[in-house]
Amino acid sequence: MLLSVHVKNMALIEEAEVEFTPGLNVLTGETGAGKSILLGSVNLALGAKADKEMIRNGAEYAQVELVFTAEERVLRKLEEMELPTEEDCVTISRRISGTRSVSRINGESVSAKQIKELAELLLDIHGQHEHQSLLHKRKHLEILDAYAGSEALSLLDEVGRCYRERNRLKEDLDAQSMDEGARRREQELLEFEAKEIEEAGLKEGEDEELEKKYRRMLNSRRISESLGSVYRLTDGEEGAISLLGRAVKELGSVASYDEALGELSSQLAETESLLRDFNRELSDYQEDMEFDGADFQAVETRLNLINHLKEKYGRNISSVLEYGEEIQRKIEKLNDYENYMKELSREYEKADQALHEACKKLSVLRKEKAPGLEETLKKALEELNFLSIGFEVSIKEKEISSDGGDEVEFLISTNPGESLKPLSMVSSGGELSRIMLGVKTVLADKDEVDTLIFDEIDAGISGRTAWKVSEKLGALSGAHQVILITHLPQIAAMADTHFLIEKETDGSSTATDIRRLSRQGVVEELARLLGTDNLSDAALSNAEELMAQAAKIKQN
Repeated sequence: MLLSVHVKNMALIEEAEVEFTPGLNVLTGETGAGKSILLGSVNLALGAKADKEMIRNGAEYAQVELVFTAEERVLRKLEEMELPTEEDCVTISRRISGTRSVSRINGESVSAKQIKELAELLLDIHGQHEHQSLLHKRKHLEILDAYAGSEALSLLDEVGRCYRERNRLKEDLDAQSMDEGARRREQELLEFEAKEIEEAGLKEGEDEELEKKYRRMLNSRRISESLGSVYRLTDGEEGAISLLGRAVKELGSVASYDEALGELSSQLAETESLLRDFNRELSDYQEDMEFDGADFQAVETRLNLINHLKEKYGRNISSVLEYGEEIQRKIEKLNDYENYMKELSREYEKADQALHEACKKLSVLRKEKAPGLEETLKKALEELNFLSIGFEVSIKEKEISSDGGDEVEFLISTNPGESLKPLSMVSSGGELSRIMLGVKTVLADKDEVDTLIFDEIDAGISGRTAWKVSEKLGALSGAHQVILITHLPQIAAMADTHFLIEKETDGSSTATDIRRLSRQGVVEELARLLGTDNLSDAALSNAEELMAQAAKIKQN
């Protein structure tokens, strides 16, 4: 459930926080008051495209924060995404400045993809124009599969997996198909590359060791001069070792007079010993520095060869060796080309057969479930004041794709005596809104998403139809949290919680305010929605009657 939305510096909203409740949450307000800004802010938090023009004039940034209750499946998803979990809730936020946008889940920065994955478990937003998606047959297929439930989703995954594997093998077949001349040229090139890598006799880490050695040789004169100076300073007649020896001898002559002097003498003797050890290692290093021009030339030549192979075949020796193994496998395939192509063809045919079998299973399931969807959706549409409704789910065969081999289309008749026609040919905007609401209602029992948001689902309806839509939304809010914007008093009267969105100005700036209405506030707002600016006793009585009628419907 969506517990709260906090918006700051977003368009006309300076700062607002709305705490939603279970059941039906309704938002009303005058046109232009900023109702769409609130739902736009929710969309923004969930990854919609950000625009710096959204930031309120004079503000440096805009921010939206959503807080949801966290069900077990949401917590599992957070753990799977390796994101922090909180005991009872999940917080999604987004901050937009003029140059950047940052999204967070429970305080940790996340990508738009992660936001989208989590949002799919939390809420379903039905925008003002989403019902237009019903004009596309692709949407009809999605609705049928959603109605068919988890079995259909499982088969869809299987079809998608088989489709990708079949296509991969088809690409391999096309890529490997070549005439004799092309095959010979390809084989000669691969054999040349394989020989070049094999003859190099590369070893892991060899390039790093050679580079260290080459760098030392290249700077040998500077190193030798520096080491010579260090040796003279430590081991000459007036070097550090000689001076330390004298100091040790001098301090040792008085060490017996005081215990503290004995400790100091021991420390100094240890320092002298460490310096002698250092000098021996320095001498050994100087001996190792001895090399001739041939040694340097050998290292340089070897390093040039390795770098040349890295430029051609990989960024490091490991990559070059992997490439060598890969082309050896290709050579083996070309050496046994006919058998290889036969095996690849067999694999392709096997994958193609598996794809067709998976598509057939999915098609059978869709055809089994289609009559149930027809009857259930017809009933839902009759309850939404479609007095004479004919509805059919047409399933035809099409070329196989990642969603199977079925083309699904909804056919409808909304008047007596009319033949069934494609949905796109017969439905007005208001009818499409009601059909989408019917679909949402039908799928509600199968939908694990707790929160449904509708932006002006009442477009194009009025009168008795408005009451039917109101009644359906009330029923839907029994199983889900429903949040919606409306202009219709019949729908607003059904609300469990009613919010008013108002635009206020002090003459120099304008701001949108959002507040939860008391019962008296609801009565006054319903009177306004009924079309009166004069809150007379008659207007208020009419609003009270509307509320009583809605309460009776809810009780039933």
